[in-house]
Formats: sequence, structure tokens, C-alpha cells
Amino acid sequence: MRTVAKIVIWVLVALAAAGVGKLAYDHFSNPNGNVSITTQIKTDLSTGVLGSQPVNILLIGNNARNATSPLTPGQADLIIVAHVEPVQHKVVLITVPRNVMVAYPGYRDTIPKLKSSFLMGGPSLAVKSVSQVLGMPIQFYVVSDFQGFIDAINAIGGVTVDIPCRIYDPQHSHAVFNPGTQLLNGTEALAYIRVRQNLAGSGCRVNDFQRMSTAVAFIKLVEAQAVKNLSPGEVLNLMGTWNKDVATNLNPVQEAAIAAVADHATITHVTVGVLGDSMQIRTTTFAGLNQEGSISGAYYDILTPQEILSAVGPYGAKNPSTGLPTLPAPNTLTVFLTNDGGGKLSAAQLQKSGITTHLSNLVPPSTGLTEVIYPPGELLQAMVVGRALGYSDEILSQGNVPTLEVMSR
Repeated sequence: MRTVAKIVIWVLVALAAAGVGKLAYDHFSNPNGNVSITTQIKTDLSTGVLGSQPVNILLIGNNARNATSPLTPGQADLIIVAHVEPVQHKVVLITVPRNVMVAYPGYRDTIPKLKSSFLMGGPSLAVKSVSQVLGMPIQFYVVSDFQGFIDAINAIGGVTVDIPCRIYDPQHSHAVFNPGTQLLNGTEALAYIRVRQNLAGSGCRVNDFQRMSTAVAFIKLVEAQAVKNLSPGEVLNLMGTWNKDVATNLNPVQEAAIAAVADHATITHVTVGVLGDSMQIRTTTFAGLNQEGSISGAYYDILTPQEILSAVGPYGAKNPSTGLPTLPAPNTLTVFLTNDGGGKLSAAQLQKSGITTHLSNLVPPSTGLTEVIYPPGELLQAMVVGRALGYSDEILSQGNVPTLEVMSR
């Protein structure tokens, strides 16, 4: 039965509910393989329940430790929107970076990232926040925790993965793998798909965007390897295993309708943002972003409405917003840089975005990283510079300077 579990763990950790619906749909509508379930019948079923317009489902992997249920407060470790088009028989998986900076003016949160929405307000705030960021209505959610993912993978007998590189991440995901093809159980698979800080020195699996790509690739593996020829009784047992670890506002009829769409549907993947949107911002004031009026030092992804719309506009997005003020135009900025090789490379990069640059006698940083120093109150300008550099590890710091400075590594 290789039909989607395509939405069997609709995204690694979250799709158990829809995947279960798919398994049940396959076995109870056509248990002996001798009944023709035509595309038209599937379309009639799905549109009769869901309507003819696209439906969006938020898939959340909850990283709460020692969770007693999928809704135990935790961060949204994985955020994917499944855009389902019943009439076109199409599913688009939209991955959204969890570290996107988002304004939460009514909440106390000094690290205001999109992933925090689930911790602060559960599925309702997560749905509201992701919907606002993407500019897309979200009708349903599916939430699973780490144990839910482990149970789901174990329930299908594990997943065979061709690991492309040596992986060594003893502190965070606790993943240690040599390259090559191997069968992973639930615990091993969870460690594998969570790696974003690989210390093996291969350049593989070292950031969130590589991790998101691995997540989508893993879905395809699950689809291809999902258990075949289960009996109805085995399907019921599998449903019990998965459903206990999943929280969703989809009812069984809606799950079956979505399964009908997913069956042999065209499934594509879209990523919102790029690695270069990521930057480290040191602790600073930021009026209106949260109740505290300040943010703590952390890595953040800074997205613009135009960038978001270019990714998800084809799927009905309108007026996306992170809630941040509008960033200044690059061609309004002037930056002074160190007069050395690193400064010249950074200047060339900034000039591509229209930023005016001047080389000067600034002292290179001792950290080995590129530092963007901005005048008091001009963090938005520094964000534009960080996005234009695109290094993903530059540090933005407020300083007693009259204009923007870039200290290149």
C-alpha cells in the first residue's frame, strides 16, 4: 500500500491522523483490490465533504519533553502547511522556518519566533500566527509530539534511509550515523530528521533549511515504504497506535476526504524563505514587538511580505505579514566596511542589493564572524544589511556609531 501515507505522517511528526485516514480509506473502500475507486469518485467524496475550494492544514511537530499529550506546551519544532486542492487532486507541502521573527504585541516573549506561538497559545495561536505570516486561511491543524513520531515509525516497521554523510550531533538530536543505507526505528528516525548542527565537518545537515528539506524527503520515503497488504484488523490496530499521539480538529469523515485527495495526488514542496534570511541579533530594545519592548539575543529569520508572497502567492496567499515594521529600501542605506579582503567581498555583496558602501579603517572583529554594527534605534536597517549579506551567521549589534558599519571576518 504505497499510496500516501503521503500523508502517513503527513510530515514526519504530524500527519499520523491523515495517514491513518488514508490507510483506513484504502482498506475499507477496496479491501480485496477488486473494486475500482476512480479519480472522479475520489473527487466527489472529497469535494462533498471539503467543498471545491482549497483547504489548508497546519502540521506541527511539538518538541515538548516528557509530554503527556500532543498538546503539552512546547515549541513548534516543525511547521508545515499542507495546501490541499480537492478538485485539482493536488497537495502542496509548504515548509515555514520556525525561527521567523514575529510580532506578538499582546504577549510576553523576548524571543518572538513563529515556533513560540504554540508554546504561548496552543493550536489556536499557532494557526492564527502562521495564517498571518503566510497570508493564507488555515482551517485545520494536526499536532504530534516526539513520542507520536516514534510510535508512527515503529508501527510501520521502520524506514530505510540512505544517509548521505557522516552525522555527529551528540548534544542536540543525539544523532550519530555513518553514511550508507540503513533501517531506522522510530527513535533513530527522530534523531536523524532533527539534525541541524552536525559536527562531523561534512557541511551536511548544518542548518534549519537542510533539516526542512530532509523532513520532506522523509515523507516521500514513508510513502514509498509504507506497510503493504495490511488486513482491516491490522489497520485498526495501527489507527489506535497513531491516534493516541495526535491532536487534530479534523473529524474522521474529513480525514477520509483528505485521504481521497491525497491518493495518487500530485505532491509538491515549497519552502518559504532562504538560508540567507537568518542572522544572529544581540539583545536590544524593540518597541511594539512584544509586551517587554525588547528581544533577547538569538538567531532569527527575517522575512519580508514580498518574499513570502513570491513563495505562496500561487496558493491563494494575500497580504502576508510577520507584524514587523516595513524594512527600509536597500538603496537608501550607506554602510562603512573594513578595508581588507573580507570587507571588499562584503561590499560587493551589499552593492548587489543597491546598498552604498565605503571601505574605511575599521578594525576587523576578533570573533571570526561578520558583525553588523548599527546606530541606536536602527535595527531595521541592520536587518536589511544582514539579509543582503546572506551569510546566515552574521551578528547584529547596536553600537555608539553614527552610521552602519560592517566588520568583516
